[in-house]
This record gives sequence, C-alpha cells and structure tokens, in this order.
Amino acid sequence: MVEMILSATYHYQQPLLLDDLLGWHRALFPDGYSGPYRIQAGSIRDDSHGPMQVVSGGYGREQVHFVAPSAEKLPDELDKFLLWFNTSSNEQDDIDLVIKAGISHLWFVTLHPFDDGNGRLTRAITERMLAKSDNSAQRFYSMSAQILKQRNDYYRILERIQKGDKDITDWLVWFLQTLEQALIAAQETTDKIISKAGFWQTHRQHALNDRQVKMLNALLTDFYGKLTTKKWATITKCSIDTALRDINDLIQKGMMQKSEASGRSTSYELVLS
Repeated sequence: MVEMILSATYHYQQPLLLDDLLGWHRALFPDGYSGPYRIQAGSIRDDSHGPMQVVSGGYGREQVHFVAPSAEKLPDELDKFLLWFNTSSNEQDDIDLVIKAGISHLWFVTLHPFDDGNGRLTRAITERMLAKSDNSAQRFYSMSAQILKQRNDYYRILERIQKGDKDITDWLVWFLQTLEQALIAAQETTDKIISKAGFWQTHRQHALNDRQVKMLNALLTDFYGKLTTKKWATITKCSIDTALRDINDLIQKGMMQKSEASGRSTSYELVLS
C-alpha cells in the first residue's frame, strides 16, 4: 500500500494510465488472493460471479449498500475517467485541482472496477491529484489516513451520494472538511516533532540514564494521563525509590517540574520553553 501511494504521488506529473492501475492492483494482491478468496489480480472485474455489490451484515441479514456499474460498461467508463483525470483545466473547464481530487475519488470508487482493493486504489488516485494540486511529490499530510480515521462517516456519505440524485455537493463539502482535518493533524504532528527536537537540543548537555530517556520521549510524544512516581516505576520496571531519584534529578536539571494540578498524589510534567 505504501509503495503504491509513493508511486502514485512521485509520478504525479505523468498521465495516469490503465496500466498503472493494473500494476498497482497486482502489487496489492501479488499471490492473486484476497484473504481466502481467489481474485483477478491486475485485471478488470468480469462479474462472472454476479454483479459487484458492497454488502454488510451476516448471512441472512445482508444489506446492499451499493451496486456498481456492470462489467461490460467498464472499458468505456474507465477511458472517460482517465481522459478527464489527465486533461488539464482550461478557461472553459476551470476546476480547482483539490475539487478535482474529490470528484476523482467519488468517480473511481463508484466505478469499482476491481474484484477487491478499490478503496485503496481510490485513495492512491486521490493522493496523486492532491500532489498535482500541491505541485509537489513530497507528502506532508495524508488524506488516506484521515479518511480511515473517519471511515464510518465516509461510508455513510458515500452511500447517500451514490443512491442520490447525482448532486455531489454534500460529498465535496465532506471531502474538503476531511482534507482540512488532515492538514490540521499534519500541523499538530509537525509541531510535536519540532517541540521534541527543541527540547533535546536545549538539554543536549545533560547526561541521562536509559529510564530517563525513555520516559522523556514518552512524555514528548503521546503520554496518557498524569505522570506519577508509581507510573514511572511501572513503565521503566524499577522501584518507587529509583523512580523518585530519576524524577528529582530531572527537576534539578530543569527538565521537569511538579505539576500544579497534582490533586491528591504528586504528579510531574515537562518544562517546555
């Protein structure tokens, strides 16, 4: 999946070809199996086992969320999609490339041209158009990751639009809001990395033991709850006394301090400049 996304975005300036899609599909299913099921890896579906449907629920309680276009229509429909995808905007058809990424996503996932892996290929196509919009192969945010975080909302809006009256406005609004969340998440991650690097640069002269390095890195990343001596001892597998010595040493070095909102038990926090 990662290799496919990198390939999709690195070559964003090149036209997207059917051979690219078939190659990505083969890469996703190198042995020709999706779980226990044999699929046509690197080939457009032929509907030999019935129409392509998106179904949920157990046996006898199946719910059909979507029925894809018939296989016989796919060659023509894919040609239309790829021609549109690869055509640059002009004065008569001036469309922002971020909007085009949203339309591309909906269009391709609705065609559903493969036995399996359609969602993954759709996300690769989306990232390619976003790379084209950014005019950069370097990705500092991930629309794919954000969609996976919001997958339940994604499936709901997708089903509603695909069963609707062909008005895709609500889909584009959802797509743009999700893109905004992806950018915010990327900014927050970047801020954490910069803060962490700055912390270690500020205190580069201090000699620390392995337990202290481990806990400081944890606190600089995504530490859950308040840090107490008991929690320090549990995580680093040392005694309470050793944990307290480690913490007091960091307090003396100006790297940690007692939290003002400790409550009943004393807790500690980083000193961030």
